[in-house]
Amino acid sequence: MIPQCNPLAGYVAHKKEINSAISRVLESGWYILGKEVEAFEREFSDWLGVTHSIAVASGTDAIELALRACGIGQGDVVATVSHTAVATVSAISRVGATPVFADIGEDYLMSPSSLLEILEDKYTPKPKAIIVVHLYGAMAEMPIILKIARDYNLVVVEDCAQAHGASLLGKKSGGWGDVGCFSFYPTKNLGALGDGGAVVTQSDEIACRLRMLRQYGWRKRYISDEVGVNSRLDELQAAVLRVKLKYLDTDNEKRHIIAALYRKGLKDTPLVLPKAYSGSGHVYHQFVIQSNVRDALAKKLKTAGVETAIHYPAAIHQQPAYSRKSYCPIALSITEKIIPYILSLPIFPGMTDLEAEKVLDAILDVLSGGGISEI
Repeated sequence: MIPQCNPLAGYVAHKKEINSAISRVLESGWYILGKEVEAFEREFSDWLGVTHSIAVASGTDAIELALRACGIGQGDVVATVSHTAVATVSAISRVGATPVFADIGEDYLMSPSSLLEILEDKYTPKPKAIIVVHLYGAMAEMPIILKIARDYNLVVVEDCAQAHGASLLGKKSGGWGDVGCFSFYPTKNLGALGDGGAVVTQSDEIACRLRMLRQYGWRKRYISDEVGVNSRLDELQAAVLRVKLKYLDTDNEKRHIIAALYRKGLKDTPLVLPKAYSGSGHVYHQFVIQSNVRDALAKKLKTAGVETAIHYPAAIHQQPAYSRKSYCPIALSITEKIIPYILSLPIFPGMTDLEAEKVLDAILDVLSGGGISEI
């Protein structure tokens, strides 16, 4: 069976180096916020080209703490998209703010015109911040979105959980907005062996606040200057991430190779392939196609030994916890249109060209059997 993703691939590829790093931590006797975390924060900042990285316990915590550090809280409104992982919106709720959803474009990313529609709607409470989600490994149209944000005095949070190394006009994700938030969940392009996350920023003031918030609001140990939380990346995960960060550019290039094989093999089929733009550095966290017989295709591929996934089977506003009408001040027509059709094909750095060819052969075999038509 060819898995849709393989979180163990990065460990297996660098097993000796990772085991050595883990042993180093165990022998040190220091397991929380020590030298490994400090070193990882420096190295991650340097790799991204930002001033500060603050390591935390998860990607969800990263977004929550980023919002809090930027002054977003009870009663505020935050604009984002509904086609995303629930973590994006969960973090908004956790700070006491209210989400409002903008629509996406055909590229699955926030539509600037839809965002502007929300901001100009006199019946919608004015957002204080926006969370721009860089989904599937691609970046949203940040220059346009940033201009809108500055015109309306909005805090800009980048959700980069699926965009480690993604770039636009040569600038990596996380360095565009006021803060950038990353997840190191094992399936991510840069994944730990458990949960983990980070917030990055160019602001000294925001960075200082984040370091306090992640550990009980301490500026000085045992003295809370404000109400904080316990959200700390542990030394073991930091040590693992330091090893894997060295190979992330190479791993992302392997994703590009698989994506190129898919594009070449599927270009003459009725399937809708991911959008590709000039100047955009996609890192293919997922390779998402669209088919109007998605479920039947997935079932036949599984029979052929190919696992697929659906990211995501329901938009956030279609889920019971977030189905309030007030969250959707405008129509989410594209969001709702694509949900029944999207399917994520296998893609991960340890995947071989031969495995990619097997995936293509299985898809083409299904398509040649009929029952697939253009969307």
